[in-house]
Amino acid sequence: MALRIKEVIKEKGMTVQTLADKMGINRVGLSNHINGNPSVAVLEKIAAALEVSIQELFEKEKNENINGYIEIGSEIFKVTSFQDMENLLTRYKQPAK
Repeated sequence: MALRIKEVIKEKGMTVQTLADKMGINRVGLSNHINGNPSVAVLEKIAAALEVSIQELFEKEKNENINGYIEIGSEIFKVTSFQDMENLLTRYKQPAK
C-alpha cells in the first residue's frame, strides 16, 4: 500500500510547511517522514493534524483486490483466468477514433 499523504495535504488546501507548522516540527523533518518510511506514531500525528483517519493516508486499491475481483464502474467481475480478463477487455474496449 502506498502512502498518499501529499495528496491529502493538497485536498485539505495545505502545504507541507503549513502541516509541519501545525504539527510543531520543521518542514524538512516532515518531508523526510513523508518520503521515507514513517512509523505508526508519526502517521497518527500526521492524520490528527490533517483531521483525517490514518486509513485515509494510504492509497486505496482501485481496480482489483486479493480475491480476484475487478471493479469497473459500478460492476464487479470475478477474474479467475486469462480468458476472463480477455473477455472483460473485449467488452470494454473503446473503438478507435
